[in-house]
Amino acid sequence: MAERTLLVIKPDAVQRGLIGNIISRIERKGLKIIALKIMMLTDDEVDKLYDIHMDKVFYPLLNSFIISGPLVAIAIQGKNSVKIVRKLAGVTNSPEAEPGTIRGDFGVDLTKNIIHSSDKPERAEYELSVLFKEEDYVSYSLINESWVE
Repeated sequence: MAERTLLVIKPDAVQRGLIGNIISRIERKGLKIIALKIMMLTDDEVDKLYDIHMDKVFYPLLNSFIISGPLVAIAIQGKNSVKIVRKLAGVTNSPEAEPGTIRGDFGVDLTKNIIHSSDKPERAEYELSVLFKEEDYVSYSLINESWVE
């Protein structure tokens, strides 16, 4: 099975109408979307998703931002999907992100940085389990898979 990763389109990007643009970048890279949903996270879900940041000084601001509006959770599958999505995302602090990356093109600051993406395959599986159930995933083939796998 190809590697899976999580991409979350955060509330700032949803409010700015960037969902389609971000999804398009994922698809143009040759990755497959295997689950997608728009949702409002609960405090408990945010605590689980960002458990590694809960003891950091910025966590209350991050939490209040993430629950401030709807977000889009996307499960992505493909060869090296974690590394590829991280590269497409750009560095976390948007003003430092390279032009051509999602954060470099659309991000405003460190908190309002458009997207979240998993940083390691094992972390991706954990984060996916917070937002998706196994039955949420759809298995299908893309006609171009032999070219990008």
